[in-house]
Order: sequence, then C-alpha cells, then structure tokens
Amino acid sequence: MKYMKLGTKPDTFYTEEAVRSVVSDVPADLIIHANNTKYQLHKFPLLLKCGLLQRLCSDADDGDEEPVPVALHDIPGGEEALELCAKFCYGISISISAANLVPAMLAARFLRMTEAVAKGNLVAKLEAFFDSCVLQGWKDSVAALQAAWRVSGWGESRIVQPCIDSIVEKILMPPAKVTWSYTYTRPGYTRRPHQSVPKDWWTEDVSELDVEVFRSVISTVRASRQLPPTLVGEALHVYACKHLVDPLRAVANGQAQSAAAEETLARQRRVLESIVTMIPAEPGSVTGRFLLRLLRVANYVSASSSTRAQLIRQAGSQLHEARAADLLIPLPSDPQAYDVGAAEAVLEHFLAQFQRPAAPDERRRMSAAMDKVARIFDEYLRTIALDRDFPVAKFVDLVECLPDIARSDHDGLYYAIDIYLKVRPESPTNMHCFD
Repeated sequence: MKYMKLGTKPDTFYTEEAVRSVVSDVPADLIIHANNTKYQLHKFPLLLKCGLLQRLCSDADDGDEEPVPVALHDIPGGEEALELCAKFCYGISISISAANLVPAMLAARFLRMTEAVAKGNLVAKLEAFFDSCVLQGWKDSVAALQAAWRVSGWGESRIVQPCIDSIVEKILMPPAKVTWSYTYTRPGYTRRPHQSVPKDWWTEDVSELDVEVFRSVISTVRASRQLPPTLVGEALHVYACKHLVDPLRAVANGQAQSAAAEETLARQRRVLESIVTMIPAEPGSVTGRFLLRLLRVANYVSASSSTRAQLIRQAGSQLHEARAADLLIPLPSDPQAYDVGAAEAVLEHFLAQFQRPAAPDERRRMSAAMDKVARIFDEYLRTIALDRDFPVAKFVDLVECLPDIARSDHDGLYYAIDIYLKVRPESPTNMHCFD
C-alpha cells in the first residue's frame, strides 16, 4: 500500500476533559463541534486553508475575545477526517494511504480546501495522490473503492467510478502482465518464484467489496466479454464462501435460525439474491454443488420464490455434478429437518431434460449423467432412511421419484430400504410397502 506524507511538525494534538486541543502559546479562538467531539483550535491556520470556515466565521466580531463556535456535525468522514484536515492546516505530519484517503478527500472538499482558497491546498494534493498512486495500484484501488462506497455509496462518483474502472482494467489484463501483489489463499496453493499467475488471481480481493459495488465490478467485467463465464462463476463462488453462512454448519454448531438476528438474515438474503442474479447463463459457469449450496442458503434465509425456483432449475440441470450430501437441504421452519420437497424438485428438473429430443452424442452424455444421479439419489435415500420420524409413505414416494430404468442396478436402493427397516424394528408391517 502506497503512502503520502504531508507536513513536518510533530503531532501536538491532545485530549483533556473530552476536548481535543493543540499545544500552543496562543489561546484557542475557534471552537468546532463535530458529532460528539469538541475541538479548541485557532482561526489563523485553519481559515487560511478552509473556505467553508472563512464563510462561517465571516460574521464574527474581530474584537470579540470569545472563541467563535462552529458546528460541523455533517462533515463526511467524521471527526477523524476533520482532524486530518486540521493537522494539515497546522503543518503537522500526516500520512495518507488508500485506507484514509477517501474520508480525508471528502472532508477536505466539504471544508473547501481548494486551490482557489490557498495554493498547494489539501484537495489538490489528495486528488494527485489518488490519480497517480491509488488508481495505479491493485489493492489500493480496492481499498479506496470500499471506503468510498461505505462513506457515500454512489453519491461520490468522482471516486467510485474511477476505482471501478481501474479494478476492471486490471482484471481484464492477461495474467502474465500482473506484476502487483494480490491475495490468493486457496487450499494447497503455494506461490513459488517465477510461477505463473493463476487466472482467478483477482477473485479474493474483490470479495472484500460490499455486494452492490461487487455487482458493478462483475457486471462491467461480464459486459467486456473478455473473460470466460467459468471465471466469473469462480468469483461468485469465492464471494459466497466469504459472505454466506452454510446452514448445515450452522445447524451442526447449534446456531438455529431463531437465534440469528433478523438484520443478519436480511443481509444474507440480499447477498444471496444478488449472487444468483449474477450467475452467467452459460451452462457450467458454476458447479452443480455450488448451486445446491446456494439453495440451502436460500431456504435458510427465506429467499424469494423466484430465487429458489432459479436455483432449483439450474441445480437440476447439473445434478450429476453433486454429491448426496449436497441434497441435504434444511427446512426453513426446522433447520434440524431436511426439505425433501426441494430435493424432489431438483430431481424433477433433472429428469425433465430427458423428455426433450437430443442428438446421439448428447443422449450418451445424458445416460452417463443419469447413472451418476441414480447413485447420488440412492445414497441420499440412505441418509433420509436414518430419520426415525420420516413417514413410510413419503419414503416410498421418494424411492419412486427415480424411474427403475434410471438405475443400472438396484443395490443402492435395496441398501437404503434395508436401513429404513432396520431403524424401525418395531414396525414390521411397513415391509409390504416396498414389495
């Protein structure tokens, strides 16, 4: 991360009785109130640089010995940004980086610290640092974009849009031209000297962004049509892993939905529904396992019916890529129980593919997929069979969801039925249901 140092004097700001002051032989003649902080400062250095303070103090009587009070409760960036600007006026040494550039820039603009007020003023210095250093760096651009978004959203387009443009430009560069540092912590990956840069080198850093600005970055990348859909899908996968809870793990850790704050669920719902709308339409852009994981989260956070329907449809078309555990989708009303209806719906969408005409090669691919799904579903049945409270009639319905012709052998099905009966030795009358 690049830094810019301004000023040379030591920091002489101090706090006494909840008031921020600066060491000086001259009595304070300017009182600034910013939110919950009171500052006792001096008009001389501040009014030389701050056009806003010049205007606010213009009506004060120069002969009045009382300090001039000024309220700046709405200053962007808050007290910390105000203090940075004040220290600049005093010539006190400050360090600017991507971490504090945005609030400092917004506060400086608010205070009108422009070249029209004083040559070499803070706004011009910050804008030069932004253009020449921050936008040239990768992590600096991401950090500045996140800071700008959290302070002002789309309202500060003079910072947000250049950051997005810089980030997208770097994402679209060939990996061989990537010379800057980036975050890449995939399991089993060890960076070695002269090792080629992975194609998805950028996905972890952009996963730090809030979902609205992340969507803007992904939409711009997709609009360029320069990256394969699978790479966009990998970025969505990384983002989901960082921001979405896995309901199965939450249940295992005893975190029932009723214990989760509604605000957290609402935030998870917003992230999930945004991710689903960003999934590329091209088949295989994301994996079937990832789609089923999103479906689990959709149930957990009570996502919209349209979101669930899209996930069921897409997961059904790629069900052969899944594992049996991926079909264990907790019920929204009872995370300890499984939503069998959702698993049935996914299977139905998979089977619907076989009702459409297909070329011989496609038929062979679909036949191999059917064989995989049969094994997956029979293993899923074995897990469901362990539930002592699962009704026999419903279990029979599940067994019959998959047509006999789908199974090359019935060993997995017989094993599931055997488990179902063994965990219910007191109910031998159920055996006739499987005849």
